[in-house]
Amino acid sequence: MLYLNNKINYHFYMQPVDMRKGVFKLCGLVATQMNATVVSGDVFVFLARHKRKIKLLQWDGDGFALYEKQLSKGNFEWPLVEAAGLSNSTIVNAKQLHIILQGIIQSSVNYKKRYQLPTVK
Repeated sequence: MLYLNNKINYHFYMQPVDMRKGVFKLCGLVATQMNATVVSGDVFVFLARHKRKIKLLQWDGDGFALYEKQLSKGNFEWPLVEAAGLSNSTIVNAKQLHIILQGIIQSSVNYKKRYQLPTVK
């Protein structure tokens, strides 16, 4: 079962993907295009060209889980990234992925200040 939390990295592939691809073709994309280890337990997110279908791939310890969502109306958004780099993927957090999956316009989200523990260096 997919559970979104901040202990997992969510790698968003920033190129449109042919949604006919299955688990093993998506694993090939992870290894060759994203330079990541597919059996790490991280979630890899793929978006179709028309942005109405999204797939999430995860190794859950004893096999691959492939989650798919297709919208009847509307579309998903690409994640907002700070700077356009040469990488084919970007890492999003659980909140960002939840916002994308729920169809919320990312540029309209306004977070209130919250306390955070200081980072130890």
